[in-house]
Amino acid sequence: MDPVSTPIEFLELLAREAAPVEFEGPLVAARAAGVPADRLAELEAAKVVALRVRALLERRRRREAELSGLYDTASDLAGLRDSDDVLRAIVHRARHLLGTDVAYMTLVDDDLGDTYMRVTDGSISARFQGLRLPMGAGLGGLVAQTGSPYATANYPEDARFHHTGEIDAGVGEEGLVAILGVPLRLGSRVIGVLYAANRSARPFAREEVSLLLSLAAHAAVAIDTARLLAETRAALAELSAANSTIQAHSASVERAAAAHDRMTSLVLRGGGVEDVAAAVTEVLGGALLALDAEGRTLARVGEIDEPERAALDEAVVASRTEGRSVRRGDLWYAAVVAGTENLGALVSRPEEELVDADQRILERAALVTALLLLFRQSVAEAEGRVRGELLDDLIARPVLDAAALRGRARRLGVDLDAPHVLVAVGDDAMVGSTSVRQRVTSWASTYASAQGGLAAARDGRAVLMLPGGDAGSAARTVVRDLSRALGRPVTAGAGGPATGPASLAGAAREADRCLTALRALGRAGEGASSAELGFVGLLLGAVESGGDREVARFLVDTVGPVVDYDARRGTALVKTLEAYFGVGGSLARAAELLHVHVNTVTQRLDRVGQLLGPQWQKPERALEVQLALRLHRLRAAAGQSGAGGGGTELP
Repeated sequence: MDPVSTPIEFLELLAREAAPVEFEGPLVAARAAGVPADRLAELEAAKVVALRVRALLERRRRREAELSGLYDTASDLAGLRDSDDVLRAIVHRARHLLGTDVAYMTLVDDDLGDTYMRVTDGSISARFQGLRLPMGAGLGGLVAQTGSPYATANYPEDARFHHTGEIDAGVGEEGLVAILGVPLRLGSRVIGVLYAANRSARPFAREEVSLLLSLAAHAAVAIDTARLLAETRAALAELSAANSTIQAHSASVERAAAAHDRMTSLVLRGGGVEDVAAAVTEVLGGALLALDAEGRTLARVGEIDEPERAALDEAVVASRTEGRSVRRGDLWYAAVVAGTENLGALVSRPEEELVDADQRILERAALVTALLLLFRQSVAEAEGRVRGELLDDLIARPVLDAAALRGRARRLGVDLDAPHVLVAVGDDAMVGSTSVRQRVTSWASTYASAQGGLAAARDGRAVLMLPGGDAGSAARTVVRDLSRALGRPVTAGAGGPATGPASLAGAAREADRCLTALRALGRAGEGASSAELGFVGLLLGAVESGGDREVARFLVDTVGPVVDYDARRGTALVKTLEAYFGVGGSLARAAELLHVHVNTVTQRLDRVGQLLGPQWQKPERALEVQLALRLHRLRAAAGQSGAGGGGTELP
């Protein structure tokens, strides 16, 4: 047989994977060689078998490539963790395996009840990439609704699908013609649609549909895995955050327990506010300021400035109202209260953010501070009562047992045989509410105790017994310090020095008379001793030494008729005389000071001349009249009887 015309040539063609057209070569050569018809039929049959074998091998190769592609896809998807990366890989692999122009994916929107374009590969149209497909609309909407694959060789001309203007416009702008869509399933639920599309008409073979379905199955699992992984990561992150929170809370609870134990120990050991502030800053870090109710510093740890008074008051009110510490900027405020009484505040600037347990530490410190302040206040009040009772016994009662008084004073650290001065603080310091009077009394007790003396409240005034021999200096110091504490001027008179229990009562009366004289002389807001009041001091001394009867006789002889005339007629002759002498004898200035006409002043002075005699304006007589007027004012201010029988006080 001629070798050209033998069937073996078809095996050689199969071996070198020749194109189908090349299988016609042996038949053409045989016909040219004049091979008989039966031989040509045999060659034709061999060619058909060879082509069938070639087609089978081609399908096997294609299937192998598809399986390899699916394997690679599964491998790639298994290595991806980010959901966006998973979706992009799925769409890219679909386009590559099916050899289409475009591949894309839509996902179901459960909230809106439609599907939306999620990922595209090979797309060039922004409008197409933004499409949303209602359920049942277009090819993709139908796949999502039925859960079945659909394919069309020419979508614009395919009447099987519900066309909408928006979908057709997007598909047309992208230029798509042939489209294949398969569902992405998770169990019985369709979560989206995977597409492969060409810009020219072409049918999709059954094998291509199966391939895209296989890819969609892998894709659905990968999408769900990515979702579960994301949820797991989120759960792990939440667990980690919760664990960190629990650890931080546990640490803060331990800090709170340690701080509680330490502050309890401080109270039991007699610690002070400074120790509490140090304990808080040691636990919380940063700096802390303890303030009293007036905003004065009780203790300071670290670098922290006093807040503005308005800001402090607002924060303290907020803390009291909420019953918790409050934050203002980088500062934390905790009100120090006992019942309804405001005792102060703790101001903290911590190094780190305070958690709830840390806030409780600050609040517990405020509570401990309130207990310490109350305890200190109770001790001071008890000591003040003891000291006040001793001073009251010394200046208000006859000294019957000097030795007993000396013993009581010794136990308080007071030596009654050392020189002491008595300072009487005027009732101008006591003006206001009960709390103001309590503040003055508390201040006097604390001040006297710090000086090694005594203090008591008597007849609306505060009396201090202070060691030393300079009564005037002691009075001025008391005026300065108490005025600063109250924010307004006060007046104080001093007497003494006195030595021994028996002499203190006289010094107290002298201080009281000096205070009265200062008020009568218009020197409110000052401090002085009777020795510093000049002739007024001498008169006070004369009264104190038993000369009050002589003073009264002097007043009657000098200005008694004028005082009696005012008492009987309700006139203002005494006041006119004081104004006249006060302006140096000027009638016009006296009238201006009294708010009357000059003639009225002249008439009143004529009446004075009739009562005192024509010589009353002579220098020697005028000096006596002025002295009598001043003494009359002092006696009236002290509540004693006036000169003459009427016993009136100046108008």
